[in-house]
Amino acid sequence: MLQLLIQVSGLCLMLALNGCTGSEPEVGSPFETNVLKVATRNGSTTYYLNRHENPVGPEYALVSDYAEARGWTVEWTMLDSTAAVLESLEAGTTNLAAAGLTHLESRDEQLARGPAHTEITEQLVCHRDSRPMPRTPNEIPGNEIVVTADASYVETLENLAQDHPEITFTEDEDRTTEVLLSDVADKKVGCTVADSNIVQVMRRHFPHLEIAMNLTGGRNLGWYAPAGAQELANDAHEWMNSREGDEAITRMENRYFAYIGDFDFVDLRALTRRIDQRLPQYIAAFRRAEQETGMPADLLAALAYQESHWDPGARSPTGVRGLMMLTQSTAREVGVENRLDPLEAIEGGARYLADRHRRLPETIPEPDRTFLALASYNIGRGHLLDTRALARKLGRNPDSWADMREVLPLKADKRYYPSTRYGYARGYEPVHYVQRIRNYRDVIRPAFNE
Repeated sequence: MLQLLIQVSGLCLMLALNGCTGSEPEVGSPFETNVLKVATRNGSTTYYLNRHENPVGPEYALVSDYAEARGWTVEWTMLDSTAAVLESLEAGTTNLAAAGLTHLESRDEQLARGPAHTEITEQLVCHRDSRPMPRTPNEIPGNEIVVTADASYVETLENLAQDHPEITFTEDEDRTTEVLLSDVADKKVGCTVADSNIVQVMRRHFPHLEIAMNLTGGRNLGWYAPAGAQELANDAHEWMNSREGDEAITRMENRYFAYIGDFDFVDLRALTRRIDQRLPQYIAAFRRAEQETGMPADLLAALAYQESHWDPGARSPTGVRGLMMLTQSTAREVGVENRLDPLEAIEGGARYLADRHRRLPETIPEPDRTFLALASYNIGRGHLLDTRALARKLGRNPDSWADMREVLPLKADKRYYPSTRYGYARGYEPVHYVQRIRNYRDVIRPAFNE
């Protein structure tokens, strides 16, 4: 069981920090208490609550797997800045910092370096309309740069300024990197610096963000423990570098990053505009469909956007029509009389997706089962069953989306499809189909949380 500890920022984050009245003993070792106390911060690449108010995120996933492997429970301390996370280690009130921290020599001198799990580059990010766009360090002077205080970006810019003294920047103690990126998109800030994985996620929400240049080569993100906790740091290294740890990293990457494709400014700009102009009139219908079928409303909205861009009169050359692009036979199957009625179409599309989901084995874990249901919506159940059988023949796991997205394209390969029951299919299409829906869903989700 995970116990969530919410720390209120601003008023003595923790009693032991920086002159607050009173003191708190150093936290016990998880090897003795079976409790791992972890400091993190909210963010799309660290830890956040999903629409069901359950904790998720890359750091959450890895720490949870590590603690489960050791038989420990986890107590999470939510802090509002990188500085506060690091201070919690120095004060001895947490065992581990898992907050998207860059491994730096300057931090290694004060703390025990834990294992690395992600490689990133630090990028200078400006608004797409910035003129001139700084493409080299020589062109940076004169541009406003604001970065999160105590982040690794401060050290990067300080090092850069040694060779280019005209470079100046401001540290902000209140705004996170994600907030600063949104401010750049709104032209409230000129430029900022961010890790490439954060930029990758945020650009889908703010398509006007542009990567001006990479400021560093590859750098590692990972965990830190207090200076006196080398045993824990070593144990975390051992787990992360084991087969079990490698599998955990792969699961994390597949869930949070692998599906994010190449950035498409035009597509995402159109999506953000339609979220404002078209989606509001259909949100209630998507929510009703969720209540009826159990399929999440934001997923249905992303599916509908992939199918029709929320155009109730959409029509394809093959005769599928409407907001959910239903064929005549599918419409009859799910009780839709008028495919051009958006409310009927949403209900019918939701019922059809729920049916694809229901027909899959219950043993398939989520989110793989949902991804396979989406693939079935796109390519058809028969072709999906063919691919599952082909996966077994090839020694792949038919219940794993990571494996199935490798096998599905083989339905278009003449070395494989003649031996399948339903023959040739454009098997590469459902792979891109699911990827786009996952991308769209991430961008659409906030509209359903308002």
